[in-house]
Amino acid sequence: MPRPNVLFFFTDDQRYDTLASLGNPDVLTPNMDRLVARGTAFTHAHIPGGTSGAICMPSRAMLHTGRSLFHLEGAGQRIPGEHAMLGEHLRANGYQTFGSGKWHNGRDSFARSFSAGAEIFFGGMTDHWNVPAYDYDPEGRYDGQCPQVLAPTRSKEETYRDCDHIAAGTHSSELIADAGLQFLAEREGDAPFFMYLSFLAPHDPRTMPRQYRDLYCEAEVPLPANFMAQHPFDAGVHQIRDEVLADYPRKPAQTREHLVDYYAMITHLDAQIGRVLDALEAGGLADNTIVILAGDNGLAVGRHGLFGKQNLYDHSVRVPLVWAGPVVPQNARREAFAYLFDIFPTLCELLDLDVPESVDGQSLVGAMQRDEPVRDELYLAYERLHRGLRDRHHKLIEYQIAGHRHTQLFDLETDPHELRDLSADPDYAAVLADMQMRLAQQRDAWGDCGSEWGEIFWREMEY
Repeated sequence: MPRPNVLFFFTDDQRYDTLASLGNPDVLTPNMDRLVARGTAFTHAHIPGGTSGAICMPSRAMLHTGRSLFHLEGAGQRIPGEHAMLGEHLRANGYQTFGSGKWHNGRDSFARSFSAGAEIFFGGMTDHWNVPAYDYDPEGRYDGQCPQVLAPTRSKEETYRDCDHIAAGTHSSELIADAGLQFLAEREGDAPFFMYLSFLAPHDPRTMPRQYRDLYCEAEVPLPANFMAQHPFDAGVHQIRDEVLADYPRKPAQTREHLVDYYAMITHLDAQIGRVLDALEAGGLADNTIVILAGDNGLAVGRHGLFGKQNLYDHSVRVPLVWAGPVVPQNARREAFAYLFDIFPTLCELLDLDVPESVDGQSLVGAMQRDEPVRDELYLAYERLHRGLRDRHHKLIEYQIAGHRHTQLFDLETDPHELRDLSADPDYAAVLADMQMRLAQQRDAWGDCGSEWGEIFWREMEY
């Protein structure tokens, strides 16, 4: 049998707990649930955090290079030629590589990765009905005008309450799914393909066709268990764009409205994923295609008094990660600690390809097929402000904000929502000391102390 195809669905700002089949009855995700049923879900997949407020930029750079957070240049804005990229590596090994949707890591690196593409968006966020998307440029310059005819910008209320569709525009999720469907319908030859569909949803501005919003009722969507009117202390992110999407202090009614918009965008996105999965099955390709569903980072949407992803709580650093296809166990759950940059070496092992020397990640195949552990703990970082360590039982977060230090310690076995800070509890003094020692060890192992971000953070810490 020829090498399997690879279909990669990558979502934007989708939290780890937003699939119905993985424990959230408040969101409708029948097609993502299809993948969970026929595959393996890593329930403790994470990103390490980020080195800029635009968390998705380093997250995507880590995904495509297999490199860890402090082994990226320029927070992932550009990817040096010596860093092998996933699409580039598959392309060199005989794969047709097709990309569509959000890139955010430089036009030259997109050209290295893909031999074809459509509806390519190089920015970070945009109006979902008015995406400045490019056609594929085989020379990789992308220096002309975007070919799409742009629709008038409409407000959220106009989009999902007053119309079913904008005649002159197509929602980003549909635009990207359409590009994928066209590639499947028109591709030629017998070479295996790598199709990367990088959706803009459910990133704000959260708009969607009205029928998806109508599936939800704000009064019936509960607030999260760790909803707070405001964060317990200044975390240094108060005025970041994501955080000013809702008023201070956070209000239950406004938070519910944001949650409903978030879930409705995910359900609309889910429907577009279903269209591509249906085409894969109709074309007789499903049995020999590895399908990956992952998200670039989570999102607070009211948890801990936060709305964004610029923090180290689980709601922002844990992400969905589902594998399906040949040699992937069906309807399986794995609790192994995984990072998104493990996807690159995992695919290499599944496809029987060498792993480039520049890759830092670890293969998840042993965890996937035999439930083997991958790593014992996770190092987490945000910009120059936060550092953290998570193991199976506890999480430590250290903050250095304008010369003021804050420490949090959570017992995740008894407090999975990270509500009770135990850092001052004498019964946890030994745990705290051990976690702080191991945080320093991981800092050195990750090369954080010598990074431009870590140097500022650690200078003021008593480590």
